[in-house]
Amino acid sequence: MQVLKDLLRDTRFRFGFIVFLVLAGLSVLSFFSPYNPYLWNQVPRDLPPQWPHILGTNSMGQDIFWKLTFAVRNSLIMSLIAGLVSRVIAMIVGMIAGYKGGTADRILMFLSDSFLVIPLFIIIVLIATMVKARLSLPMLGLLLGVFGWAWDARVIRSQVLSLRERDFTYTALLSGSKALAIVFKEYLPFLIPLIFATLIGNMSWAIGMEITLAILGVSNLDIPTLGTMLQWSINYQALLLGYWWWVLTPVITSIFLFIALYLISVSISEYLDPRMRIQRIGQA
Repeated sequence: MQVLKDLLRDTRFRFGFIVFLVLAGLSVLSFFSPYNPYLWNQVPRDLPPQWPHILGTNSMGQDIFWKLTFAVRNSLIMSLIAGLVSRVIAMIVGMIAGYKGGTADRILMFLSDSFLVIPLFIIIVLIATMVKARLSLPMLGLLLGVFGWAWDARVIRSQVLSLRERDFTYTALLSGSKALAIVFKEYLPFLIPLIFATLIGNMSWAIGMEITLAILGVSNLDIPTLGTMLQWSINYQALLLGYWWWVLTPVITSIFLFIALYLISVSISEYLDPRMRIQRIGQA
């Protein structure tokens, strides 16, 4: 609780945290929805925002507010899966490459560079197209996680390379500590800020990629997400027909979600970085 209190003193974190809590609350409301998000023609079509449909209805006969609750929940779950999968891969590759060096470093960095050089977006689109009908939410998160680790692995490697030259590493080696113990006991506390920051950044990337895939029509449009909500509004030419509430709802929600994740990431990274904390104390 003390950590949260310290973070809440930062205006950026406070704003991002409040926005994220509101969106998380929306996702929780999905469990109390009176409507099935997969069924059509449950309410009158194309109604502007009015009670009881506070965000209006769409051309599919669905309440946009309750559809949004499912979309936010699914987008957050998908991005969290992608972020965790990519963090595990990035940590393993970055730590081994940075600590071992030599042949292991060259092989792992060649693999990482390959993922950075090849057109990942095209590959993801091709894979998503081939498995579109079977592309569930966990599968999409796993797909994005497998392809979203390369840059962060290089960042973690560079940090480990720096830590390897510190005095405490030589002290641990002379005391007989194993390599695995050194990496996880000595290095991990220094890497936590980096891991947190890259996790939240990767979640933002995954949400943006999902929206892109949905707009291209290569994801499973039956699953309610922020991307599929926007895609259905485009398919029905909502903006051209003047159904602005249908288009703006996923767009504005996505923007606020991106801003909240970014501000939280920056604030947590600065708080967990001892150097940044000293600077903040000095400025206070």
